[in-house]
Amino acid sequence: MSIPTTAERIGKFAFDAQASHLTPQARQVFKRNILDSLGCAIAALPGTPFKVLREQFDEYGRGGTCTLIGGGTTSPDQAALYNSGLVRYVDLLDSYMSQGGLCHPSDNFGAILAAADHASASGEDFMLALAVAYEIGCRITAIVPVMSKGFNHAIQLAITAAAGSGKLFGLDAAQIAHAIAIATVDNVSLACVHSEPVSQWKGFSPGITGMRSVYSASLAKRGITGPLRLFEGPNGLVRMFDQPLDVDWDDASLDVIHQTIMKKFCSLIHGQPVLEATLALKREHGLNSDEIDEVVCDIFQTGFDIAGGGSFGPKDNPQSKEQADYNLKYLIAAALLDGQVGPAQLEPQRVQASDAQALLNRVTVRPDAEFTALYPHALNTRVTIKCKDGRVFAREHVGFEGGLDNPLTWERTVEKFHWLSEQYADAALRGQIIDLVSSLDERPIAELMQLLAKVSREPRFPANHPGIQ
Repeated sequence: MSIPTTAERIGKFAFDAQASHLTPQARQVFKRNILDSLGCAIAALPGTPFKVLREQFDEYGRGGTCTLIGGGTTSPDQAALYNSGLVRYVDLLDSYMSQGGLCHPSDNFGAILAAADHASASGEDFMLALAVAYEIGCRITAIVPVMSKGFNHAIQLAITAAAGSGKLFGLDAAQIAHAIAIATVDNVSLACVHSEPVSQWKGFSPGITGMRSVYSASLAKRGITGPLRLFEGPNGLVRMFDQPLDVDWDDASLDVIHQTIMKKFCSLIHGQPVLEATLALKREHGLNSDEIDEVVCDIFQTGFDIAGGGSFGPKDNPQSKEQADYNLKYLIAAALLDGQVGPAQLEPQRVQASDAQALLNRVTVRPDAEFTALYPHALNTRVTIKCKDGRVFAREHVGFEGGLDNPLTWERTVEKFHWLSEQYADAALRGQIIDLVSSLDERPIAELMQLLAKVSREPRFPANHPGIQ
């Protein structure tokens, strides 16, 4: 009897997963992350790229079985692209940290939601498929430092989205393995997608991966086979990663959700403690941006490389949303100017404004060896603000609200959801969505999609929420 390949072992793990493997505690945390993903998606609806996608859907054929967030229907694969792009766009989605890299487990959300909608799945089935995707992706991320090896974390997303979609489509273990192989073999995603000038594709790389994965699962269901030696074969992923994938796929637990972390600010995860520290200094000392002469931010090496002007490129002249949310200089400036870093601070006109550009050029970001030694187990930073009158204020900050040591509660996530969605859904509709998510494992996914179709794609209601502080 031949030894199963890694793709086959992952396929069996996904096939064998049962709803009983989700503990009551894990279910509650999943509902939190699901509501968080929906808030992120709704806040992104007026974004220019989504108008472009809708135009392309019209050109390529709009009809289909899947509901789009914000209304309309399309095919499952196009819905996966659209809904995934929405979740990622404002950069407020969840994360999983590991040595040498990270992933965003909710990058799976849009693809798994589209697959569940297409399959007329129950909310329970959707949550289970999402849990399978989260578990596979985070287990791989924990073993392989994908980013430090030059790859973008969309590479493992192809595996996870194919596995979750395959489970919803009723594939057996062998078919799920083929779906994984088909989706992944041509999805070699490179970390250079994060380099300057950061493009719109950074946010849509996960969506196109999810699109391919849903389509691949459908092909595998119809008997199309893929290269099962995806990992072990000549020039497979083991060679690319330069290490084996030593994961215990016989472990049926689905509890990695407890290791996910959340965001309060529109910024890469590395910027969350920086912005908490910056805003705390501003509020504690009543600082006005006109008083500030210089800001120095000390941070761990990875944060400096990606967002501080290190190996991924200089951060001195951001112009777009995509550049802004990966730019600690701009994010610090925006926090000091506006007292918040939300979707409004990522609008191009805000990024390009003269006050923001002037202040960001007085911000210095530099790596700190001690902080680097503690990463990723601790996300440390030190923010020092020097005023024109000679006053100096500094704050060393470890972690942030939403991190493992101070997780975002359901109540705070509800508050975040209201903040992100208040312009696109009235209070009654927001309440219905929250209530449904809180009991999603007892409801059909179609009920959720019916509510999401009612959300406006343009701001229609007052924006009163100051953002979660």
